[in-house]
Amino acid sequence: MFFPIPTFKGLDIFPHGTQINFMRFKGTCLALSVILSILSVLAMGVIGFNYGVDFKGGTLIEVQANDGKVDVSELRNKLSELGLGSVQIQSFSDQNVLIRVETQPGGEEAQQAARTKIVDALGPGFEQRRVEIVGPAVSSELKRSGTWAVIGSLIAISGYVWLRFDWQFAAGAILSLLHDVVVVAGIFALFQLEFDLSIVAALLTVLGYSINDTVVISDRIRENLRRYKKMPIDKLINTSINETLSRTFLTGLTTVVVLVALLVFGGEVLFNFSLAMLLGVLIGSYSSVFLAAPLLGYLGVRRDILLGSKAEKGQSEPEPRHYNPAFTPPARPAVAASVVDAEVVSDSGTPAPR
Repeated sequence: MFFPIPTFKGLDIFPHGTQINFMRFKGTCLALSVILSILSVLAMGVIGFNYGVDFKGGTLIEVQANDGKVDVSELRNKLSELGLGSVQIQSFSDQNVLIRVETQPGGEEAQQAARTKIVDALGPGFEQRRVEIVGPAVSSELKRSGTWAVIGSLIAISGYVWLRFDWQFAAGAILSLLHDVVVVAGIFALFQLEFDLSIVAALLTVLGYSINDTVVISDRIRENLRRYKKMPIDKLINTSINETLSRTFLTGLTTVVVLVALLVFGGEVLFNFSLAMLLGVLIGSYSSVFLAAPLLGYLGVRRDILLGSKAEKGQSEPEPRHYNPAFTPPARPAVAASVVDAEVVSDSGTPAPR
């Protein structure tokens, strides 16, 4: 016995032949990106980052209340009276809190003494779950390693795009990636959100996401350069963006849904990481469409390198009709009226078939 299997035709979010004129806004978007990048650099240089324990050094203690819910305000007031400087408390459940204390003058012994003071102030009602002490030397090394990790990723990505496409594609990709990293970092500096190793990990993840989107659009641009050698560059780039629009939209939407859920339900410990990822995905999707692709027109992408054998022979596929709204079919050749109106009669007197 056979059961019928239902068939479902995939739903097109954007119908085939969609022609949204993205290139119309290329000048405005480029100016906006430059302004945001300059403001972000100023925020990082003037205000600076609010470094976490990873980069600033200090003591991190995770504790759990043995009975009842933790009163964060009361706990913060109690620890502030110890004279240890800045004390940050994050609650990520009703009973678990994370305590961060800045680096104490006096080296490792001072850090251990600060930890002892905190434990004594908490009393027997709290149980230690995790203790981390980051010294100045370690924090400086982590800061340097995180910076080189981002720079190395940018260099490796630009080299990959250069080898796969051409230097114009690599230049557009590296500028858009720099824009993504700088703007996200500038937002963290402007609002003094804590910047630690988890944010560096988020930035590296954003680089991978953004370059994946950029490579998909670049690959379609290269295909269309080989296919339509006479199409103007701006029109070709706009067509390529529209042809990959469904993929860009769906990938970005599913990623944003997951990150919003993580931002809302992940608690304070994951809040900054989730926020950096969410900002990076949104800004990366924007830069792939409105920055990396339009920059190819300004950089003068070279058709002679990207065009294949068809271009060398002077052959190319005709442009699709829907890409030219002003297209009108050629008029049919006129037929002589005498031929059309003439009636051919057979010998029998009946009209003969034409």
